[in-house]
Amino acid sequence: MSRIGKKSIPVPEGVTVTVGNDNIVTVKGKKGELKQSIDRDIKVEVKDGQVSFVRPTDQIRHRAMHGLYRAIIANLVKGVTDGYTRKLELIGVGFKASNQGNVLDLTLGYSHNIIFEIPKEIKVATAQEKGQNPIITLEGIDKQLIGQVAAKLRGLRKPEPYKGKGVRYVGEVVRKKAGKAAGK
Repeated sequence: MSRIGKKSIPVPEGVTVTVGNDNIVTVKGKKGELKQSIDRDIKVEVKDGQVSFVRPTDQIRHRAMHGLYRAIIANLVKGVTDGYTRKLELIGVGFKASNQGNVLDLTLGYSHNIIFEIPKEIKVATAQEKGQNPIITLEGIDKQLIGQVAAKLRGLRKPEPYKGKGVRYVGEVVRKKAGKAAGK
């Protein structure tokens, strides 16, 4: 039995979880509403403030989906109650970030600025303090969408292993290489 799949999800106050036809789970909370389609083999039961998942057999496919869908719905519940935040920092000389609404203007050492449009479901904020690296903050209720946008931003200039320059998550540790060895 899946250890994750058999744990039930507690539903906090102010959050409603409903299972519609076609196995679409809708989670509504104070921050918004999210929907997720669930495989027809996995049964979702909502009762007594708990959401539980039941799989029909012990096939590998069913075991894999059991824990997966439990984790996804748990992320939806946390998203509509607390929300998610992801922070990225730009490390490099002359690297800058500014935003106007949901349009991000990045200077990452290329010959041109990069204009990146953030989806409307996510709030973006940029901060530049003197002596500090520029910080990009992404906030929203959909964990998957925030992670995808953050990964795309990081992919614009990945941290390189020699000096560590690039876009990285706050707190991410980049292993550095030694570089060229001195000649004999």
